[in-house]
Amino acid sequence: MLATIGSAIGLFAATNIDDIVVLTVLFLASSRGKPRPWQIIAGQYLGFITLVVISVIAALGLTIVPDEWVGFLGLIPLGIGIWTLVRGLRRNGDDDDDDDDKISAVGLWGVAGITIANGADNISLYTPIFRTSTPGDVVIMIVVFLILVAVWCAAGRLIGTHKAVTETLERVEHWLVPVVFIGLGLFILIESGVIVRLFEVLA
Repeated sequence: MLATIGSAIGLFAATNIDDIVVLTVLFLASSRGKPRPWQIIAGQYLGFITLVVISVIAALGLTIVPDEWVGFLGLIPLGIGIWTLVRGLRRNGDDDDDDDDKISAVGLWGVAGITIANGADNISLYTPIFRTSTPGDVVIMIVVFLILVAVWCAAGRLIGTHKAVTETLERVEHWLVPVVFIGLGLFILIESGVIVRLFEVLA
């Protein structure tokens, strides 16, 4: 059991280390307006549970989404980033103290979508491990994962709302959310090979 827990901790850390950056940005945005902390936490759980369910189903030999389509999920953070950037540019001339000028990132479903879009590596690693593990071990791993999601959210909130961090990022906070999301979306699209396949189809 201890070996299973240790393996689950290592697996979770390896596949979710990039989520710390995203969560930090989201909680930084939350300190200025939206999304609400509960939306970030609930969205993270909703997205992660979706990834686990997909992995379990795939481990049973079923395919929900063809591998070549998964990369298109990168359009979710890319679209959110562009939308947030456009809103920021429109409000560029407003007073910083205006409530309407607070960073507005995403809501619950947006956070869930970003988590799912950024979870291709989770599915690719969880699926074979679930397939080769006993049902009892799979349950233990999932429980450990769900506990660590809370730890990740706590770490993201601690960093994203820390006074030193918020003061340091004060001058770039309006650009940070869109840049991170656009970068994440482009990375997913490029890394998955979707763009290359799209050009091959159009050629």
